[in-house]
Amino acid sequence: PPPVNRRLAALVVGLALAAAACTATGNQAGPATTTTAASDATTTTPAPTTSDTSTIDWSDCGGGFECGRLAVPLDHDDPQGETIELDVTRHRAEDPDRRIGALLLNPGGPGGSATELARTYPRAGELGDRFDIVGFDPRGVGTSEPVLDCSDGLQAMYDADPTIDSPADEEEYLATSEAYVDGCAAAAGDALAFMGTTDVAKDMDLVREALGEDQISYLGYSYGTSIGQEYARLFPGRVRAMILDGVVDHAPDGVTTATSQAEGFELALDNYVSHCQQDGCGFSRDARDVIDEVVAAAEDAPIPAPGADRPATPGVVNLALAQSLYAEQLWSVLSAALRDAVDGDGTGLVELADQYLGREPDGSYPSSFAVYFAVSCLDEEWPATTGEFFADAAAAGETSPTFGEAIVNDYLRCALWPVDAEPLAPVPADTEGLPPILVVSTTGDPATPYENGVAVADQIPGAVLVTNEGEGHTVVGLGKPCIDDLALAYLVDLTVPDDGTTCGP
Repeated sequence: PPPVNRRLAALVVGLALAAAACTATGNQAGPATTTTAASDATTTTPAPTTSDTSTIDWSDCGGGFECGRLAVPLDHDDPQGETIELDVTRHRAEDPDRRIGALLLNPGGPGGSATELARTYPRAGELGDRFDIVGFDPRGVGTSEPVLDCSDGLQAMYDADPTIDSPADEEEYLATSEAYVDGCAAAAGDALAFMGTTDVAKDMDLVREALGEDQISYLGYSYGTSIGQEYARLFPGRVRAMILDGVVDHAPDGVTTATSQAEGFELALDNYVSHCQQDGCGFSRDARDVIDEVVAAAEDAPIPAPGADRPATPGVVNLALAQSLYAEQLWSVLSAALRDAVDGDGTGLVELADQYLGREPDGSYPSSFAVYFAVSCLDEEWPATTGEFFADAAAAGETSPTFGEAIVNDYLRCALWPVDAEPLAPVPADTEGLPPILVVSTTGDPATPYENGVAVADQIPGAVLVTNEGEGHTVVGLGKPCIDDLALAYLVDLTVPDDGTTCGP
């Protein structure tokens, strides 16, 4: 049951494969399509001095990066009250005389580390020459405070069967969910009320201020597009340029969003099956039949996994399928895991599930899942009771038989969450002072379906939509020239592509 916007594993795969072919290496700005340049396109500003950034105590942390901590209010409505600290890292522009400003990055999640993304993002060419590359870990992420240590019970929760076929299934799913939520509530206490994206967007403006910038440029992936939209809503005049890739739509309620995501994963799985019809994928029969056999086998009894520390339960199989759809490069890994599973070895499926969960070699789990639920349960409106959740999940399963029930049921924890939701709202149509925002949406994106980008580009005044025809979750900076040239021209020169521009496969 994949959380809505988890992108980090796909990002690592994509960066490794794209290497020096990414956005930052392009030396020629602009695609082979008609573009229009915004007025006052490129400005050159000096790098902030130490005095400009006195609220961050910077220190050298290797590789040309500076690292520091920034104190921000836990509750922005009480700015003189309790404070927390955020991790921040930056790599200054390589060509200070032509410096444009700061480019802030976020990889998604909720729970993905922006400091890690900043340190791994390719900087060759104009991107690194002209921008300070900056990442700050949102509250609760990495070692940013508050530290949410509630991974106990995570494995049991995700090993449980997310498709409810019997009272025993329902009892187990509720029990593991309640144990996890109770652990989070005990560990985090009052901090859970201040983990939403509105707080993160306000933190980002304090980062801007600490950097000494009047405006920032921003590149947000997946959940990072939620941060970007909320920042644009709250601080439109402080945005120089913004790219939203793999877009979250703030208009629907939580169940509608989860149901839509399930449809996106179902479409991506159909695309994988179609690929196997051409490639074979090492199967002697239709890939859909193989998937159905493996799912049914796990439902009957967990598939033994001699190379792992636990068998492949129905929950594990669902996670493994979802993980492999985040990037087309993982399809071959899924094929091998399915072939082994048919032969009675679920090791490959467990390994894919562990990749999705971010499991460490020592068996521990990152805190990102606590952050995920802490943010998601605040940011969207959810059913008030677990009974409503189970009913909505069953309805989603009618249209998306592989993922519908599992994805909606994943958010059942929000009916148990101890903090009331404060749902996000779209950027208002009458917002003033906001520059044209570049919205990138991929036709085969499983996690944030293409239609999300269409809707958000229509909501934000002046936004332009770029369609990427292809597979996978997010694309900017992963080596597709048409997309990367558009993005670089926009960030450097503020050249805005025509609304509706399409980059083919």
